[in-house]
Amino acid sequence: MRSFKHISPPLRLFHGPDSLAMLGGELDRLSAKRAVIFCGSSMVRDGRALSLVCAALGERCVGTFEGVRAHSPLPAVEAGAQELRRLAADAVIALGGGSAMVTARAASILLAEQREASALCTSLDERGELHSPKLRAPKLPQLVIPTTPTTAIVKAGSAIFDPAAKERLALFDPKTRAQAIFVHPAALQSAPRELLVSASLDTFVLAIEGLTSRGGDPFSDALLMQAVRLLALHLSNQTDDRDEAWRSELVLAAMLCGQGSDHTSAGIATALGHAIAAHSDAENGITKAIVLPHALRFNGNAAQIGFAKVAASFGIADPESAALDAILGEVDAIFLRLGVPRRLRDVGVARDVLADIATRTKSDWWLRGNPRPVRSASEVQQVLEDAW
Repeated sequence: MRSFKHISPPLRLFHGPDSLAMLGGELDRLSAKRAVIFCGSSMVRDGRALSLVCAALGERCVGTFEGVRAHSPLPAVEAGAQELRRLAADAVIALGGGSAMVTARAASILLAEQREASALCTSLDERGELHSPKLRAPKLPQLVIPTTPTTAIVKAGSAIFDPAAKERLALFDPKTRAQAIFVHPAALQSAPRELLVSASLDTFVLAIEGLTSRGGDPFSDALLMQAVRLLALHLSNQTDDRDEAWRSELVLAAMLCGQGSDHTSAGIATALGHAIAAHSDAENGITKAIVLPHALRFNGNAAQIGFAKVAASFGIADPESAALDAILGEVDAIFLRLGVPRRLRDVGVARDVLADIATRTKSDWWLRGNPRPVRSASEVQQVLEDAW
Protein backbone atom coordinates (compact mmCIF):
# COMPACT_ATOMS: atom_id res chain seq x y z
CA MET A 1 0.00 0.00 0.00
CA ARG A 2 1.44 3.37 -0.98
CA SER A 3 0.85 6.65 0.79
CA PHE A 4 -0.74 9.61 -0.96
CA LYS A 5 -3.08 12.48 -0.28
CA HIS A 6 -5.82 13.79 -2.55
CA ILE A 7 -7.57 17.00 -1.48
CA SER A 8 -10.09 18.39 -3.95
CA PRO A 9 -11.03 22.08 -3.74
CA PRO A 10 -14.70 23.04 -3.97
CA LEU A 11 -16.19 23.39 -7.45
CA ARG A 12 -19.24 25.53 -8.21
CA LEU A 13 -20.14 25.05 -11.88
CA PHE A 14 -23.15 26.52 -13.68
CA HIS A 15 -23.56 25.11 -17.18
CA GLY A 16 -25.86 25.98 -20.05
CA PRO A 17 -28.09 28.79 -21.36
CA ASP A 18 -29.41 29.58 -17.87
CA SER A 19 -26.00 29.76 -16.22
CA LEU A 20 -25.55 33.55 -16.23
CA ALA A 21 -28.83 33.94 -14.37
CA MET A 22 -26.93 32.57 -11.37
CA LEU A 23 -24.15 35.18 -11.55
CA GLY A 24 -25.87 37.77 -9.38
CA GLY A 25 -26.70 35.23 -6.71
CA GLU A 26 -23.09 34.06 -6.57
CA LEU A 27 -21.91 37.65 -6.08
CA ASP A 28 -24.49 38.06 -3.32
CA ARG A 29 -23.12 34.90 -1.70
CA LEU A 30 -19.69 36.55 -1.72
CA SER A 31 -21.09 39.91 -0.50
CA ALA A 32 -19.62 41.50 -3.64
CA LYS A 33 -21.14 44.65 -5.12
CA ARG A 34 -18.33 46.10 -7.27
CA ALA A 35 -17.29 43.60 -9.92
CA VAL A 36 -14.78 44.36 -12.69
CA ILE A 37 -14.76 42.34 -15.91
CA PHE A 38 -11.36 41.30 -17.32
CA CYS A 39 -11.36 40.54 -21.05
CA GLY A 40 -9.48 41.16 -24.27
CA SER A 41 -10.25 43.74 -26.92
CA SER A 42 -11.78 41.08 -29.19
CA MET A 43 -14.52 40.46 -26.60
CA VAL A 44 -15.30 44.17 -26.59
CA ARG A 45 -15.41 44.35 -30.38
CA ASP A 46 -17.71 41.34 -30.65
CA GLY A 47 -19.81 42.58 -27.76
CA ARG A 48 -22.41 39.82 -27.57
CA ALA A 49 -21.07 37.82 -24.65
CA LEU A 50 -19.89 40.94 -22.84
CA SER A 51 -23.36 42.49 -23.12
CA LEU A 52 -24.94 39.39 -21.60
CA VAL A 53 -22.49 39.42 -18.71
CA CYS A 54 -23.02 43.12 -18.08
CA ALA A 55 -26.79 42.60 -18.10
CA ALA A 56 -26.47 39.70 -15.64
CA LEU A 57 -24.33 41.85 -13.34
CA GLY A 58 -26.52 44.94 -13.48
CA GLU A 59 -25.40 47.63 -11.05
CA ARG A 60 -22.77 45.29 -9.64
CA CYS A 61 -20.59 45.94 -12.73
CA VAL A 62 -18.38 48.97 -12.08
CA GLY A 63 -16.02 48.63 -15.04
CA THR A 64 -14.31 46.57 -17.71
CA PHE A 65 -10.57 46.08 -18.07
CA GLU A 66 -9.88 45.45 -21.77
CA GLY A 67 -6.12 45.10 -21.45
CA VAL A 68 -5.84 41.30 -21.42
CA ARG A 69 -3.11 40.13 -23.82
CA ALA A 70 -1.93 36.72 -25.00
CA HIS A 71 0.44 34.95 -22.58
CA SER A 72 -0.50 37.44 -19.79
CA PRO A 73 2.51 39.78 -20.08
CA LEU A 74 3.56 41.49 -16.87
CA PRO A 75 2.75 45.04 -18.05
CA ALA A 76 -0.86 44.00 -18.73
CA VAL A 77 -1.10 42.38 -15.29
CA GLU A 78 0.25 45.53 -13.63
CA ALA A 79 -2.25 47.68 -15.55
CA GLY A 80 -5.05 45.36 -14.44
CA ALA A 81 -4.03 45.71 -10.80
CA GLN A 82 -4.08 49.49 -11.13
CA GLU A 83 -7.59 49.36 -12.61
CA LEU A 84 -8.85 47.16 -9.78
CA ARG A 85 -7.47 49.66 -7.29
CA ARG A 86 -8.94 52.66 -9.14
CA LEU A 87 -12.40 51.10 -9.29
CA ALA A 88 -12.33 49.83 -5.69
CA ALA A 89 -13.30 46.37 -6.97
CA ASP A 90 -14.50 43.67 -4.59
CA ALA A 91 -14.78 40.89 -7.21
CA VAL A 92 -13.25 40.00 -10.58
CA ILE A 93 -15.04 38.43 -13.55
CA ALA A 94 -12.68 36.76 -16.04
CA LEU A 95 -14.40 36.57 -19.44
CA GLY A 96 -12.30 34.85 -22.07
CA GLY A 97 -9.58 32.24 -22.36
CA GLY A 98 -6.61 31.38 -20.21
CA SER A 99 -4.98 34.77 -20.58
CA ALA A 100 -8.04 36.53 -19.15
CA MET A 101 -8.16 34.17 -16.17
CA VAL A 102 -4.43 34.33 -15.46
CA THR A 103 -4.31 38.11 -15.87
CA ALA A 104 -7.27 38.54 -13.50
CA ARG A 105 -5.73 36.27 -10.87
CA ALA A 106 -2.25 37.74 -11.13
CA ALA A 107 -3.58 41.31 -11.03
CA SER A 108 -5.50 40.44 -7.87
CA ILE A 109 -2.31 39.08 -6.32
CA LEU A 110 -0.30 42.21 -7.15
CA LEU A 111 -3.12 44.39 -5.82
CA ALA A 112 -3.29 42.54 -2.51
CA GLU A 113 0.38 41.81 -1.86
CA GLN A 114 1.68 45.24 -2.96
CA ARG A 115 5.04 43.88 -4.07
CA GLU A 116 6.80 43.32 -7.37
CA ALA A 117 5.84 40.14 -9.21
CA SER A 118 9.43 38.93 -9.08
CA ALA A 119 9.23 38.86 -5.27
CA LEU A 120 6.01 36.84 -5.32
CA CYS A 121 6.85 34.08 -7.79
CA THR A 122 7.97 30.51 -7.32
CA SER A 123 11.74 30.10 -7.49
CA LEU A 124 14.20 27.25 -7.92
CA ASP A 125 17.11 27.01 -5.47
CA GLU A 126 20.61 25.70 -6.16
CA ARG A 127 19.53 22.17 -5.18
CA GLY A 128 16.69 22.20 -7.67
CA GLU A 129 14.00 22.59 -5.00
CA LEU A 130 10.95 24.74 -5.69
CA HIS A 131 9.89 27.43 -3.24
CA SER A 132 6.57 29.30 -3.45
CA PRO A 133 6.25 32.25 -1.08
CA LYS A 134 3.16 32.33 1.10
CA LEU A 135 0.85 34.99 -0.31
CA ARG A 136 -1.18 35.65 2.81
CA ALA A 137 -3.12 38.80 1.93
CA PRO A 138 -6.86 38.27 1.21
CA LYS A 139 -7.62 38.18 -2.52
CA LEU A 140 -10.59 39.40 -4.51
CA PRO A 141 -12.97 36.54 -5.36
CA GLN A 142 -12.61 35.29 -8.92
CA LEU A 143 -15.55 34.26 -11.11
CA VAL A 144 -14.84 32.70 -14.49
CA ILE A 145 -16.81 32.71 -17.74
CA PRO A 146 -14.70 30.72 -20.23
CA THR A 147 -14.67 31.17 -23.98
CA THR A 148 -12.05 28.50 -24.64
CA PRO A 149 -11.27 25.01 -23.28
CA THR A 150 -8.38 25.83 -20.97
CA THR A 151 -7.25 24.17 -17.75
CA ALA A 152 -6.79 27.67 -16.32
CA ILE A 153 -10.53 27.64 -15.57
CA VAL A 154 -9.99 25.60 -12.40
CA LYS A 155 -6.38 26.44 -11.54
CA ALA A 156 -4.89 28.49 -8.70
CA GLY A 157 -1.55 29.14 -10.39
CA SER A 158 -0.87 32.14 -12.60
CA ALA A 159 2.05 31.91 -15.04
CA ILE A 160 2.72 35.35 -16.46
CA PHE A 161 5.35 36.41 -18.98
CA ASP A 162 8.00 39.02 -18.23
CA PRO A 163 8.91 40.41 -21.70
CA ALA A 164 11.99 42.21 -20.38
CA ALA A 165 13.58 39.05 -18.97
CA LYS A 166 11.88 36.75 -21.52
CA GLU A 167 10.86 34.37 -18.76
CA ARG A 168 7.74 33.05 -17.10
CA LEU A 169 6.92 34.05 -13.54
CA ALA A 170 4.77 31.56 -11.64
CA LEU A 171 2.47 32.96 -8.96
CA PHE A 172 0.51 30.50 -6.84
CA ASP A 173 -2.27 31.32 -4.40
CA PRO A 174 -5.17 28.94 -3.63
CA LYS A 175 -7.29 31.97 -2.73
CA THR A 176 -7.39 32.93 -6.41
CA ARG A 177 -9.09 29.70 -7.50
CA ALA A 178 -12.47 30.39 -9.12
CA GLN A 179 -15.32 30.81 -6.66
CA ALA A 180 -17.78 29.99 -9.44
CA ILE A 181 -17.62 29.01 -13.13
CA PHE A 182 -20.28 29.78 -15.73
CA VAL A 183 -20.20 27.84 -19.02
CA HIS A 184 -22.56 29.76 -21.31
CA PRO A 185 -23.12 29.06 -25.03
CA ALA A 186 -22.80 32.72 -26.05
CA ALA A 187 -19.35 32.94 -24.49
CA LEU A 188 -18.25 29.67 -26.09
CA GLN A 189 -19.44 30.79 -29.52
CA SER A 190 -17.22 33.88 -29.39
CA ALA A 191 -13.96 31.96 -29.84
CA PRO A 192 -12.66 31.13 -33.35
CA ARG A 193 -12.05 27.50 -34.25
CA GLU A 194 -8.26 27.94 -34.33
CA LEU A 195 -8.22 29.08 -30.72
CA LEU A 196 -10.49 26.24 -29.61
CA VAL A 197 -8.24 23.70 -31.27
CA SER A 198 -5.04 25.17 -29.87
CA ALA A 199 -6.42 25.35 -26.32
CA SER A 200 -7.73 21.78 -26.59
CA LEU A 201 -4.36 20.56 -27.82
CA ASP A 202 -2.71 22.24 -24.84
CA THR A 203 -5.11 20.34 -22.58
CA PHE A 204 -4.58 17.12 -24.53
CA VAL A 205 -0.80 17.27 -24.05
CA LEU A 206 -1.11 18.07 -20.34
CA ALA A 207 -3.55 15.21 -19.75
CA ILE A 208 -1.29 12.70 -21.49
CA GLU A 209 1.80 13.94 -19.68
CA GLY A 210 -0.07 13.96 -16.39
CA LEU A 211 -0.90 10.28 -16.84
CA THR A 212 2.71 9.44 -17.70
CA SER A 213 4.28 11.65 -15.02
CA ARG A 214 5.78 10.47 -11.75
CA GLY A 215 2.87 11.92 -9.79
CA GLY A 216 -0.79 11.07 -9.56
CA ASP A 217 -3.17 8.72 -7.81
CA PRO A 218 -6.32 6.75 -8.75
CA PHE A 219 -8.51 9.87 -8.53
CA SER A 220 -6.32 12.03 -10.74
CA ASP A 221 -5.96 9.08 -13.15
CA ALA A 222 -9.74 8.95 -13.51
CA LEU A 223 -10.01 12.67 -14.22
CA LEU A 224 -7.17 12.70 -16.74
CA MET A 225 -8.23 9.52 -18.52
CA GLN A 226 -11.73 10.91 -19.01
CA ALA A 227 -10.21 14.16 -20.29
CA VAL A 228 -8.13 12.26 -22.86
CA ARG A 229 -11.15 10.18 -23.86
CA LEU A 230 -13.36 13.25 -24.41
CA LEU A 231 -10.68 15.16 -26.31
CA ALA A 232 -9.79 12.21 -28.53
CA LEU A 233 -13.47 11.65 -29.30
CA HIS A 234 -14.42 15.24 -30.05
CA LEU A 235 -11.24 16.41 -31.76
CA SER A 236 -11.37 13.37 -34.03
CA ASN A 237 -15.07 13.60 -34.87
CA GLN A 238 -15.68 17.30 -35.28
CA THR A 239 -18.38 17.97 -37.86
CA ASP A 240 -19.55 21.53 -37.09
CA ASP A 241 -17.24 23.84 -35.16
CA ARG A 242 -20.19 26.13 -34.34
CA ASP A 243 -21.91 23.31 -32.49
CA GLU A 244 -22.54 24.32 -28.87
CA ALA A 245 -22.35 20.78 -27.54
CA TRP A 246 -18.96 20.20 -29.22
CA ARG A 247 -17.53 23.35 -27.68
CA SER A 248 -19.00 22.53 -24.29
CA GLU A 249 -17.50 19.02 -24.25
CA LEU A 250 -14.05 20.49 -24.91
CA VAL A 251 -14.46 22.90 -21.99
CA LEU A 252 -15.58 20.12 -19.65
CA ALA A 253 -12.56 18.04 -20.72
CA ALA A 254 -10.29 20.99 -19.91
CA MET A 255 -11.82 21.30 -16.46
CA LEU A 256 -11.32 17.58 -15.80
CA CYS A 257 -7.71 17.87 -16.90
CA GLY A 258 -7.21 20.99 -14.79
CA GLN A 259 -8.45 19.24 -11.68
CA GLY A 260 -6.52 16.04 -12.39
CA SER A 261 -3.24 17.75 -13.15
CA ASP A 262 -3.37 19.52 -9.79
CA HIS A 263 -2.28 16.16 -8.36
CA THR A 264 0.35 15.22 -10.95
CA SER A 265 3.20 16.86 -12.74
CA ALA A 266 3.63 17.04 -16.50
CA GLY A 267 6.67 16.46 -18.64
CA ILE A 268 9.07 17.59 -21.28
CA ALA A 269 6.48 18.59 -23.91
CA THR A 270 4.69 20.92 -21.52
CA ALA A 271 7.96 22.47 -20.35
CA LEU A 272 9.19 22.88 -23.93
CA GLY A 273 5.97 24.64 -24.88
CA HIS A 274 6.53 27.20 -22.14
CA ALA A 275 10.08 27.95 -23.30
CA ILE A 276 9.24 28.03 -27.01
CA ALA A 277 6.72 30.81 -26.31
CA ALA A 278 9.63 33.25 -25.88
CA HIS A 279 10.71 32.57 -29.49
CA SER A 280 7.47 31.98 -31.39
CA ASP A 281 4.10 33.64 -31.77
CA ALA A 282 2.45 30.26 -32.30
CA GLU A 283 -0.17 29.21 -29.76
CA ASN A 284 1.15 27.07 -26.92
CA GLY A 285 -1.14 24.19 -27.81
CA ILE A 286 0.32 23.98 -31.31
CA THR A 287 3.96 23.98 -30.22
CA LYS A 288 3.29 21.43 -27.47
CA ALA A 289 1.51 19.19 -29.98
CA ILE A 290 4.50 19.38 -32.32
CA VAL A 291 6.94 18.20 -29.65
CA LEU A 292 4.62 15.67 -27.95
CA PRO A 293 5.47 12.61 -30.14
CA HIS A 294 9.18 13.28 -29.67
CA ALA A 295 8.74 13.69 -25.92
CA LEU A 296 6.86 10.38 -25.72
CA ARG A 297 9.64 8.62 -27.62
CA PHE A 298 12.24 10.23 -25.35
CA ASN A 299 10.48 8.81 -22.28
CA GLY A 300 10.22 5.33 -23.79
CA ASN A 301 10.54 2.53 -21.26
CA ALA A 302 10.42 4.92 -18.31
CA ALA A 303 6.75 5.64 -19.00
CA GLN A 304 5.32 2.18 -19.61
CA ILE A 305 2.81 2.33 -16.72
CA GLY A 306 1.59 5.72 -17.88
CA PHE A 307 1.44 4.61 -21.51
CA ALA A 308 -0.93 1.82 -20.49
CA LYS A 309 -3.29 4.40 -18.93
CA VAL A 310 -3.14 6.62 -22.01
CA ALA A 311 -3.75 3.67 -24.31
CA ALA A 312 -6.76 2.62 -22.24
CA SER A 313 -8.10 6.19 -22.52
CA PHE A 314 -7.95 5.85 -26.30
CA GLY A 315 -9.82 2.56 -26.08
CA ILE A 316 -6.85 0.59 -27.39
CA ALA A 317 -7.28 -3.13 -26.78
CA ASP A 318 -4.46 -4.91 -24.96
CA PRO A 319 -2.70 -1.64 -24.04
CA GLU A 320 0.29 -3.44 -22.49
CA SER A 321 1.37 -4.60 -25.95
CA ALA A 322 3.27 -1.94 -27.94
CA ALA A 323 1.44 0.84 -26.11
CA LEU A 324 3.73 3.63 -27.32
CA ASP A 325 3.31 2.75 -31.00
CA ALA A 326 -0.45 2.56 -30.56
CA ILE A 327 -0.56 5.93 -28.77
CA LEU A 328 1.59 7.58 -31.42
CA GLY A 329 -0.76 6.24 -34.08
CA GLU A 330 -3.81 7.71 -32.33
CA VAL A 331 -2.06 11.04 -31.73
CA ASP A 332 -0.88 11.22 -35.34
CA ALA A 333 -4.41 10.57 -36.64
CA ILE A 334 -5.88 13.35 -34.47
CA PHE A 335 -3.20 15.85 -35.47
CA LEU A 336 -3.61 14.97 -39.14
CA ARG A 337 -7.37 15.50 -38.87
CA LEU A 338 -6.81 18.92 -37.30
CA GLY A 339 -4.05 20.01 -39.67
CA VAL A 340 -1.49 20.48 -36.88
CA PRO A 341 1.99 21.52 -38.17
CA ARG A 342 4.55 18.77 -37.73
CA ARG A 343 7.81 20.71 -37.33
CA LEU A 344 8.91 23.64 -35.20
CA ARG A 345 10.37 25.33 -38.26
CA ASP A 346 6.82 25.45 -39.66
CA VAL A 347 5.73 27.78 -36.83
CA GLY A 348 8.65 30.18 -37.06
CA VAL A 349 11.09 28.67 -34.56
CA ALA A 350 14.64 29.33 -35.80
CA ARG A 351 17.21 26.60 -35.38
CA ASP A 352 19.71 28.95 -33.72
CA VAL A 353 17.41 29.45 -30.69
CA LEU A 354 17.07 25.76 -29.85
CA ALA A 355 19.95 25.87 -27.36
CA ASP A 356 18.36 28.78 -25.51
CA ILE A 357 15.00 26.98 -25.44
CA ALA A 358 16.68 23.85 -24.06
CA THR A 359 18.39 25.83 -21.29
CA ARG A 360 15.16 27.54 -20.28
CA THR A 361 13.28 24.23 -20.35
CA LYS A 362 15.78 22.58 -18.03
CA SER A 363 14.75 24.97 -15.21
CA ASP A 364 10.97 24.61 -15.75
CA TRP A 365 9.20 23.22 -12.67
CA TRP A 366 6.93 21.02 -14.81
CA LEU A 367 9.96 19.04 -15.93
CA ARG A 368 10.43 17.58 -12.47
CA GLY A 369 7.67 15.02 -13.02
CA ASN A 370 8.90 13.75 -16.37
CA PRO A 371 9.04 9.94 -16.12
CA ARG A 372 12.58 9.81 -17.49
CA PRO A 373 14.86 12.13 -15.49
CA VAL A 374 16.26 14.92 -17.66
CA ARG A 375 19.90 15.26 -16.67
CA SER A 376 21.13 17.95 -19.05
CA ALA A 377 20.02 20.65 -21.43
CA SER A 378 21.67 18.68 -24.25
CA GLU A 379 19.06 15.92 -23.81
CA VAL A 380 16.33 18.53 -24.17
CA GLN A 381 18.02 20.00 -27.22
CA GLN A 382 18.06 16.61 -28.91
CA VAL A 383 14.26 16.40 -28.52
CA LEU A 384 14.05 19.89 -30.04
CA GLU A 385 16.32 18.92 -32.93
CA ASP A 386 14.08 15.92 -33.63
CA ALA A 387 11.02 18.19 -33.62
CA TRP A 388 12.65 20.93 -35.69
